[in-house]
Amino acid sequence: MAVFSRLLPSLASAYALQTLFALAFVPQQNETYFDLGGSLGFLSTTYISLYYPALKAKFWDGLSTHLPALSSFAPRQLILSAAVGIWASRMGIFLVSRAIKAGGDSRFDEIKRKPGVFSCYWFGQASWVFLTGLPVYLCNTLPSHLHPALRMQDYAALGLIAGSFLFEVIADYQKSSWRHKKNSKQHDEKFITGGLWSISRHPNYLGELGIWTGIWALSSSALRTPYFPRGTILLASLSPAMTYFLLRKLSGVPPLERQAQKRWGDDSQWKEYKNSVPVFWPWYKEA
Repeated sequence: MAVFSRLLPSLASAYALQTLFALAFVPQQNETYFDLGGSLGFLSTTYISLYYPALKAKFWDGLSTHLPALSSFAPRQLILSAAVGIWASRMGIFLVSRAIKAGGDSRFDEIKRKPGVFSCYWFGQASWVFLTGLPVYLCNTLPSHLHPALRMQDYAALGLIAGSFLFEVIADYQKSSWRHKKNSKQHDEKFITGGLWSISRHPNYLGELGIWTGIWALSSSALRTPYFPRGTILLASLSPAMTYFLLRKLSGVPPLERQAQKRWGDDSQWKEYKNSVPVFWPWYKEA
């Protein structure tokens, strides 16, 4: 379909960038900049999805055109693209600086020694960038004049994005501050239990899920227009669904919980914290 063919530039850019990172860092067995690849992947792919028609006309068709002004885009396109840009920039700076300070990422201690497996992680990151950002890339293919006006539900979605972003930032700040104080011998706590970490054992991941749920919700009005085939909004829901699956079931919570259990499984304070604070959803004890 013509609409989905317009996603090809975003798809190609997502995989092209991660391929370049893999070519540079797989031979070096260097995982320090893995999260930088993800951050730049979101930024570049969002940019391509927004500007591809103008870029094609200028550099492929050879037309003497200028990139369109921001005012030529629909408010929804600008808000969604800005939300991704702010989140990805902050994520990249935070995670990469942490990896540089730590001298790498312990998750890749074994993986980086296996070139084939390590390469698959980079290509898996490309899939993550494309599928997670899908609501934004789809909305950016819709001509600006066809976007519905922002309504109350859109402002509610924007509120969810902003609130969840703040939630994630505060959680990360609290963890970083706690770790800094621990390194400075200001306390001897084995694990953080205060602030947002007193209502969820992984509040930063909860914030990330809220961000992508809000982004999907903000895109929904545009994805219901006749421009898109029926079911497009369901396709776009892969973004929050996959985010939840990755964080809660695969690469987020499970390895951290296993690591914590291995370290402190017999510790009475850990047992008390684990029994009193939910693993993910605040105030909800999972079976």
